[in-house]
Amino acid sequence: MTQVNPYLAGATGRCPHCGEGMLFDGFLKVGKTCEACGFDLGAHETGDGASTFVILIAGFLCAFGALFSMFAFNWPVWLLLVVWLPVTLVACLGLMRPAKGLMVAAHIANNASEAGRHDV
Repeated sequence: MTQVNPYLAGATGRCPHCGEGMLFDGFLKVGKTCEACGFDLGAHETGDGASTFVILIAGFLCAFGALFSMFAFNWPVWLLLVVWLPVTLVACLGLMRPAKGLMVAAHIANNASEAGRHDV
């Protein structure tokens, strides 16, 4: 069996354990098990970790771009909103799925688990 890079597999939406099955059931819902290898993916839920990183990364890039546009090109406020709100939305949605896949892959690669999830 070839060694699978769990981070690359997670970022592309594949099972970090085998690299074959799908990681997500919907846009961001982690599947219960991998349909290829049967690995339990449901035990590795990341919560809000990925959204925090996406907000910080996309927020920095889009806020910097909006401020640069405002001061360098003297754009009016309505043009800033028309341009940078959709860019922010696309950046956040585009980064969210790979970031969540990377977080799940990090959980699996480091054998992390949620404290007390199955113990209570």
